[in-house]
Amino acid sequence: MTLPEAPDASTALPAAADLWKPVLVRAAVALAFGALTVFWGSPPPAAMGWAGGLYLLATGVVLLWSVDKTGLRPASPAGKILSAAGAVLTGTGAAVGLISGSLVFGVLAAVGLGLAGAAELYLGVTSRGRSVLAGDWMASGAVGLGTAGLLPFFIDLGPHALLGVAGGGAIISGVLWVLAGLTLRHDAQAVSAKAVN
Repeated sequence: MTLPEAPDASTALPAAADLWKPVLVRAAVALAFGALTVFWGSPPPAAMGWAGGLYLLATGVVLLWSVDKTGLRPASPAGKILSAAGAVLTGTGAAVGLISGSLVFGVLAAVGLGLAGAAELYLGVTSRGRSVLAGDWMASGAVGLGTAGLLPFFIDLGPHALLGVAGGGAIISGVLWVLAGLTLRHDAQAVSAKAVN
């Protein structure tokens, strides 16, 4: 079966006009964390835990905030999957922040990013042609899974290497979400301008 390239109005999920807000906040969180990891020469394990934990926690909170705005009903299977991804990131972020150490960071961050990435990839594939975020979820999910797959291999190299891997994934996804957020904002302004005319 060939899916339509553009959303079909009869099956499209109606996204909120301000969906761009959580998307841009997520991008800002990812880019801020990524920039921190680039310029931080030798982070101690406790600081690595706090920085990575706050990044995961903030990303999880933004995902939870965005569920209603994406057009997914919170009680639907897709809404529950996105909510679960946000909850997993929030929980792993809190754990990583409170329990410092390279092993904890490498394992828990990989689990959180991997589960959230798998959820986003699933949502992207299943909502192709129906959601404005389908392509972005697929790309973000792939980045999350890739980052999660790499993290365990860098545990023995310490905090700087772990933050570098996590920060690299954050920068890639941050750029993706900036482009998505700006596109959504532009489209929302164009729709509101047409409504005024």
